[in-house]
Amino acid sequence: MKKFNIRKVLDGLKEQASSSASSVQSGAPENNLMQETLQSENFQLCKTVRHGFPYQPSAMAHDPVQKILAIGTQSGALRLFGRPGVECYCQHESGAAVISLQFLINEGALVSALADDSVHLWNLRQKRPAILHSLKFNRERITFVHLPFQSKWLYIGTEKGNIHIVNVESFTLSGYVIMWNKAIELSSKAHPGPVVHISDNPMDEGKLIIGYESGIVVLWDLKSKKADSRYTYDEAIHSVAWHHEGKQFICSHSDGTLTIWNIKGQGKPFQTITPHGKQPKDGKKPEPCKPILKVEYKTTRLGDPFMILSGGLSYDTVGRRPCLTVMHGKSTAVLEMDYPIVDFLTLCETPYPNDFQEPYAVVVLLEKDLVVIDLAQNGYPIFENPYPLTIHESPVTCCEYIADCPVDLIPALYSVGSRQKRQGYSKREWPISGGNWGLGTQSYPEIIITGHADGTVKFWDASAIMLQVLYKLKTAKVFEKSRNNKEDKQNTEIVDEDPFAIQIMAWCPESRILCLAGVSANVIIYRFSKQDITTEVVQLLEVRLQYEVNDVESPLDGGGGDRDPPTPGAASPSPQTAGPPTHPSTSSNSSDGVRDNVPCLKVRSTPLKQSPGYQVELVVQLVWVSGEPPQQITSLALNSAYGLIVFGNSNGLAVVDYLQKTVLLNLGTVELYGSNDPYQRQPRSPRKTRQPSGGNGLCDINECSASEDRCKSPTSAKMSRKLSLPTELKPDLVLLSVCPPRGANPLDHRDNSFSRSRSSSVTSIDKEVREAITSFHFCETFARKGDSAVAPCLFVGTSLGTVLAVALNLPPAGEQRLLQPVIVLPSGTVARLKGSILRMSFLDNTGTFLPPSFEPWYEPNATGADGEERDKARKRRPVSVSPSTSQELQESQYAVVVSEKQAKVIALPSQNCIFKHSITETSFVLRADVVQMNIGNCVACFCANGHIMALSLPGLRPLLDVNYLPLTDMRIARTFCFTNLGQAMYLTSPTEIQRITYSQETCENLQEMLGELFTPVETPEAPNRGFFKGLFGGGATSLDREELFGETQAGKASRGLAQHIPGPQGLEGMKGAASGVVADLARARIALDERGQKLGELDERTAAMLASADSFGKHAHDMMLKCKDKKWYQF
Repeated sequence: MKKFNIRKVLDGLKEQASSSASSVQSGAPENNLMQETLQSENFQLCKTVRHGFPYQPSAMAHDPVQKILAIGTQSGALRLFGRPGVECYCQHESGAAVISLQFLINEGALVSALADDSVHLWNLRQKRPAILHSLKFNRERITFVHLPFQSKWLYIGTEKGNIHIVNVESFTLSGYVIMWNKAIELSSKAHPGPVVHISDNPMDEGKLIIGYESGIVVLWDLKSKKADSRYTYDEAIHSVAWHHEGKQFICSHSDGTLTIWNIKGQGKPFQTITPHGKQPKDGKKPEPCKPILKVEYKTTRLGDPFMILSGGLSYDTVGRRPCLTVMHGKSTAVLEMDYPIVDFLTLCETPYPNDFQEPYAVVVLLEKDLVVIDLAQNGYPIFENPYPLTIHESPVTCCEYIADCPVDLIPALYSVGSRQKRQGYSKREWPISGGNWGLGTQSYPEIIITGHADGTVKFWDASAIMLQVLYKLKTAKVFEKSRNNKEDKQNTEIVDEDPFAIQIMAWCPESRILCLAGVSANVIIYRFSKQDITTEVVQLLEVRLQYEVNDVESPLDGGGGDRDPPTPGAASPSPQTAGPPTHPSTSSNSSDGVRDNVPCLKVRSTPLKQSPGYQVELVVQLVWVSGEPPQQITSLALNSAYGLIVFGNSNGLAVVDYLQKTVLLNLGTVELYGSNDPYQRQPRSPRKTRQPSGGNGLCDINECSASEDRCKSPTSAKMSRKLSLPTELKPDLVLLSVCPPRGANPLDHRDNSFSRSRSSSVTSIDKEVREAITSFHFCETFARKGDSAVAPCLFVGTSLGTVLAVALNLPPAGEQRLLQPVIVLPSGTVARLKGSILRMSFLDNTGTFLPPSFEPWYEPNATGADGEERDKARKRRPVSVSPSTSQELQESQYAVVVSEKQAKVIALPSQNCIFKHSITETSFVLRADVVQMNIGNCVACFCANGHIMALSLPGLRPLLDVNYLPLTDMRIARTFCFTNLGQAMYLTSPTEIQRITYSQETCENLQEMLGELFTPVETPEAPNRGFFKGLFGGGATSLDREELFGETQAGKASRGLAQHIPGPQGLEGMKGAASGVVADLARARIALDERGQKLGELDERTAAMLASADSFGKHAHDMMLKCKDKKWYQF
């Protein structure tokens, strides 16, 4: 017998549709018309590519033959860079900081050493690098790593002062160990400190230089296993570098000095230099300076050598920026950097250490930037960096991601953005040029928009898994620069820092109209133009949005527009509807000193010169009301076809006509309900302080829900809280605000708001919890139940889960649109869901997505014939995608509504709920989007517990549910974006964008789209020894390391010293891992080269044997002639 469910009966009475999670209303005729094409096998989640500057970098390496750069970070990440567009990200599982990186030059491999005393070998011959071997040291801490060029033996220095040797092919330890007590003087009792440097003599591989922190340098003879020479200085050593001839080396010290030593002169340094020290006249020692952290000594064939160093500034240069010093001959150039220097490398023409180095560039890794300096040009200009490393130039506060946008957009943005580029860069090509691009099959254009704390907005070309900045917009130009006047600040600003920070962005790609909401309760509308213009007066509207119930307070003069509910057929009265004002003439303070009618920022009063690109059309500002600051904006939308923008906060909403520059509607949230308000609200008590009320530190985050429309900073947050740096929030605060544990006290009233909104018997509501506006959607649909025709509408979603409709009555297009008023009329409640409304969208009767109508772009500053074309474009009917009116009587639409807790599909105009799905019970949705895939539509959701989900449309069947991120922080919450065709992105660190895909098709094609880091390149020829060096010696002498460090002579290493963790393949497997025809050809060519080399060696040996035979025959003939006439007794 079927179980009887009384709850379904009640739900049926309430919603006229019996529904349960993911269930279909039985007998609904419209459901039979909709075939769902998307299935779970169309979905797969994977990371695609990471862009931006490596967060908290700690180490760097360069392969001079392959021309690729590797950067390691404090979180164990590896970022590899080749030519622009060839990037790769990989991660060490332990997450320990990378302390050293060493390339196996031209071998397609990289060695990384971590702070957890592990060493790893990475295979770079595959598109996604993988670890081949790992070695974990148990007893000693790793401090330095060195791998000589074309050697398979890796030197590892430790904190105890010992040096161990590892075979990189097998990743096993050699029994050969250089112990610290054998390296230093036997008479010395003090420990020399950790090993800070290891390198072999460029001219003699058998001699190893070891630098100890205490100031001792040892020249070690590997064959005789003893120290040849010791060099002692009374200041700690930070780095050591060789002259290429192997007769001199240079040390950098903690007192800002450089000491140059001859390897044969043991007593004192050959020369001592203090690059930044003041030289006293009496010949005394110069004053000590800050430590020189690193020095490099590079020679040139024709000129003076280069000495390049970081640090070493004098102590009296307080506040001076970090510097890189380039000493060349008698000239010393001090190059100031914007951030502290982490490391630097000099790029040279040859990989051989025993040849003239010929340096041509210096790569400087800073804490937040990567700079490459051109040494070949006068003045040492920097190269223009082609990588997208400026995402964090100002902290990112919000993001939008648009896939499959109009094809003319990227060229248009690039053309105006190219004029913004700085001058004075090096004219030479970017030197890091290795790797090959992938063969991407994605042809659709993609754009990422980032809003920043300083008010800038950046447009990025994100097509084909690459990223390139297109255009940068500075919104702060619209406002007056703030003076350092405390009183003035108290009168206006509602945030301590970053008053221009971007909070929400709304963009119409087709019309190119951009709308930005700032943290100071302001909205700016921009139009795109290819011509420059000077705006004499910036158009400004001021709006009073006030939270009032039952007319407890009488409306103030000039602000009564939001008190009276609008009458049908008329626009809401507003103090700003009397034409476009110039600048506010209202007084900033009333007679009793209470701030009133004051905007948070002053719009500039001087003419504004606007370059081609985005140009300001209108500024809308919320003003202080009776001493209370305006609440920050929580939601924003625009429609170019209607010429309207709408924005809302925790007080209410305002609709603005940006064509006529008027406020059409200015309503409190309560007044949207009219007489049908389901909540008996308490009158609000006057606020005493400037901040919104809240019982504890988390109330401000949860007052309007942390999962607003775009995961921005909480909208009812205390006004003094910094928006610009979400990472500054305390970790526990962030965790609680985004991932609420069940029953956590600080979140109780938030969860209560969910429970109240889901109950039909609500009679009262907590007066501290305001009903904020959280979502908008413009559409052509049925505003009321039973309407017979579609018409322009605005759907409004609130933080209590209510969806309300607002009808829009628009004048005819053309001149009438600019003269006649737009009539805006609230039309009542459409639906209720649990939790805040995040996203609304519409489908037609076949389940096809209905995008909002739009106006095509036209040149706003056109004159003459172009101006006539513009006028014609404006008179044309906007592009609408709604069904024709002849079909509307018998067919309907479907509204898709997603909240923090559930999703519903509602049939229109009947307003029956035909599908319902509970997305999450224990968590809440942070971001939801209705997206178009290749073969259908779906709802994509990202939850606070880290789950990424996809639901079918219109049936709301679960298609994907992956626990992607185990822990979500505020930064990810506010920057996560889904877009069409299975793409998504978020800010994984303050400096990096992580892109992911949830499309099975993209996952399958990803391997082809990724670039190749390793390309077959011939190693340059070794330097010629020359005739005299070959005759008398003096050239580079090689060492048979295999014999010296191998097990037969050196024995086995101590078992407990390190643990070997094998990877999936060995080095031989790595050499065969390069795939494709190019790699096969390369291997064949290398094999031929090896065969030719062996044949050449055979010819040489044959010639030597012939010469030896001739010599033997000659000697035998001479002996015969000498002994021919001698008697036997004469021998």
